[in-house]
Amino acid sequence: MKLKGLPREERPREKMLFQGKEALSSAELLAILLRTGTKEKTAIQLAQEILSLDESGILFLQDCTPEELQQIKGMGMAKACQILAAVELGKRVETHPRKIKKEITNPDDIAQLFMGRMRYYKKEHFVALLINAKGKILEECEVSIGDLCSTLIHPREVFSQAVKRGAAAVALVHNHPSGDPSPSQEDLKTTERLTEAAEILGINVLDHIIIGDGTYISLKSEGLM
Repeated sequence: MKLKGLPREERPREKMLFQGKEALSSAELLAILLRTGTKEKTAIQLAQEILSLDESGILFLQDCTPEELQQIKGMGMAKACQILAAVELGKRVETHPRKIKKEITNPDDIAQLFMGRMRYYKKEHFVALLINAKGKILEECEVSIGDLCSTLIHPREVFSQAVKRGAAAVALVHNHPSGDPSPSQEDLKTTERLTEAAEILGINVLDHIIIGDGTYISLKSEGLM
């Protein structure tokens, strides 16, 4: 059956117009990008096959290639490129710098500054956010890239710029490429070591935020620092 055979309000494009994009399933959104199906399958059925290519579902599209999509009968190079172009646009929208909030008042303020970027990183990035006495952001300093290790995250690298800029406080932020923000023992050891060093320098460590895939953990809120 062609999509034109569906009631008007159930066709993906019309449904988006009448009910809004949030009302559409992932398959319906993909069907709009595909525009047409094949003689044997509607665009929605073709979209459902795409989502069934891997057990991760729609997340599979994040790193797949046009050739992988072409494994599905009816998916030519043009359709594959349309889908992946839309996925890439979505990534860029998500990671494009937003209007930065100038003041930090809670852990969510910190997490939202970094979530769009860090949730997609394949390696761990450790960042120190420098903050003045009024809670305003002075600077963002990337300390290291790679597996977090307390011997690699040296207080000198974290606080040297904070001292130069006269920062009253810092917020520590790093990501977990696994998507699970649960703190490891190494995370806790690193936080403890840096907090002790900051105390000597007269700098307050406001929090250590661990970014996962669309979620985060505040070690301060969890009582872990």
